[in-house]
Amino acid sequence: MDFAIAQACKTLPADETEAGQELARRFGNARLLEARVHEFRHAPGRAEYVLLLASGDEVRVERLFPLGRLRRVMIEYHRQIATDRTRPVISAALNAECMVLRAARIDYDAEGRAEALAGLGPDLRREISRQPLNPPIPPGKDPTGVAVAVVDTGVNYLLESVAQRLARDASGRALGFDYWDMDDRPFDVDTARSPFFPLHHGTAVASILMREAPATRIIPYRYPRPDMTRMADLVADADGHGAAIINMAMGSSKRADWDALAEAAARRPHMLFVISAGNDGRDIDKEPVYPAVLKLPNFLVVTSADAFGRLAEGSNWGSASVDVMVPGEQVPVFDHRGAEGKASGSSFAVPRVAALAARLMAKNPAWRGPELKQAIIARARLSRFYDTQPVRHGWIPDPTDDF
Repeated sequence: MDFAIAQACKTLPADETEAGQELARRFGNARLLEARVHEFRHAPGRAEYVLLLASGDEVRVERLFPLGRLRRVMIEYHRQIATDRTRPVISAALNAECMVLRAARIDYDAEGRAEALAGLGPDLRREISRQPLNPPIPPGKDPTGVAVAVVDTGVNYLLESVAQRLARDASGRALGFDYWDMDDRPFDVDTARSPFFPLHHGTAVASILMREAPATRIIPYRYPRPDMTRMADLVADADGHGAAIINMAMGSSKRADWDALAEAAARRPHMLFVISAGNDGRDIDKEPVYPAVLKLPNFLVVTSADAFGRLAEGSNWGSASVDVMVPGEQVPVFDHRGAEGKASGSSFAVPRVAALAARLMAKNPAWRGPELKQAIIARARLSRFYDTQPVRHGWIPDPTDDF
């Protein structure tokens, strides 16, 4: 990595195509697998390069140079583990003077699964922090109550407040599954953006559900980013464990990713899928976000409003595609570390509605998707701030009010 840093920080040709070729030459005439340049204010501002070394390993370099001035360099080293496969090992982010700002290393277990993420000092050797990436679920017992499936990035079940709310079978085994890694450890880690600097989302979402519907059993699922057709198996698993309510604070602009979910949901009208409208600041009737726009009868699409009935800034809307808006700004949460805080957006409006559905089901055990959806929609009212309502049924001022 020291050699890679030295080469990537040296001056490169102004032309980014030539820069990629020069980088390849510096790395022992490596093969340039990829060279992409992205614009910033109508001029080149970010470049990405992937170099294949003679060993079969890869070096990935990203250079940020808005307005022509180098600001940041990111380097990743990926080790070859099979003829056509590599895995990330170490990464460093550098400033324009080539000083290490942050660095991380991924450690793997004997079976090749990512086990821990180590934060490193500027020397790239001293370990200053360590986070688990795939820990086993602690033992426990079933809390009883209404089962709610949380489909997200997983949850941090090492937190006692989460572990004690996990739905479990008669032997104490936690229900749920990681459909990303295909194991029984749906830990809250989203490596879609970067394996070295993962995001965390599911724990904060689940914390709202647990607070506003204390008599629930959480069944966590880590969504299947590598193969979205696995959503069919996920829905079947949730259904098999008696979860009639699915909390799904997620979506994308690619319809094909959600075909399996749509087909599985259509076959299960007794289930209620509470789905996020998204946070792109757009009318999804015109610029679709999936699965929100699929309009299945058992989909309840939610967006975020302020406390007065105005659509929250940045939240999506759609008079045909979005069912309700609820206050989803500055909602109290605890994050994957267990730290208390507040969060805003449609993702955090969704669990407020899922919690309402769970409380309604606890009071009316025979209710399923159709009855729950109708009862929730009946609580919506028109917002006085709009002549043309931004959502189909209106806003729910207080989703914690069951009456």
